[in-house]
Amino acid sequence: MKTGVSIFTTAFVALGASWLSLVYAPFQQLGGAKQTIVLQSTDIYPLQRTGEATLGAQVYRANGCAACHSQQVRQRDVATEITLTDLGVHKPVDFADFVKSLSELPELALYKNSLNANLKDWNGGLPKTLWRGTDKDIAAEMADRLKSVGVKSETRIVATGVDIARGWGSRQSVAADYLYDTPVQLGSLRAGPDLANIGVRAPDVNWQLQHLYAPRSLVKNSTMPAFRYLFTVQKIGAQPAPEALVLPKEFEPADGFEVVPTAEAKELAAYLVSLKSNVPLYEAPFTPIIPTK
Repeated sequence: MKTGVSIFTTAFVALGASWLSLVYAPFQQLGGAKQTIVLQSTDIYPLQRTGEATLGAQVYRANGCAACHSQQVRQRDVATEITLTDLGVHKPVDFADFVKSLSELPELALYKNSLNANLKDWNGGLPKTLWRGTDKDIAAEMADRLKSVGVKSETRIVATGVDIARGWGSRQSVAADYLYDTPVQLGSLRAGPDLANIGVRAPDVNWQLQHLYAPRSLVKNSTMPAFRYLFTVQKIGAQPAPEALVLPKEFEPADGFEVVPTAEAKELAAYLVSLKSNVPLYEAPFTPIIPTK
């Protein structure tokens, strides 16, 4: 009898500890998650998706898109990047010589090879990345040296890693990115590219619709299956339908017919263009590039 009670007590404690660590603790940590503030801004993030995009998330789920695509950008580190924006009165050749002289300084000697490599075969085009590294003091020293000779530069915080280099995102994915996702569709395979920021890379709904209907019409040698059952091929009426796809000749339907997206196709496209986790947050900082007007 005592043995049975001991076994029961041990099992109860083990299961209870597992429940507390795997269920209760994450719920306490994330269950009350709320919208956050974008760094150096008063904007709120994330915003709730539109109704069409919210419906599209269920179309995405129903079609098993998460089986081939992930929605989680990985990040290795954060670096400081110095970008040249204006050489002032200096010519590119003279400036390159100046940088070589900088690289001889004891505090910058370790970066001699990278500095010279970044300016190799440079023809003076701007903006130009001069240096990237993790040492903030070195970045500050270099920016001060450039400013002293009238060269303008911008210092940015950038995320680094394989996914960042591929252009899949500006920073790592964090819990706040999935606040309005039920369920969260992280995915576990990348037969296709990560989609966490596909709305930034391909924000055109018409592009998304064409890609769904005929992937290879836009991405040569794509292995993505065509989701043609999300579209209707119909006879052209007195006038072509305003929503009819404009396709390359080899992907067009038979003469006299047109391809029109169904409601599900439009919802899925709306969901895809809503995937934009491209703002700097406290837990995932970076300096966004502001387009010149």
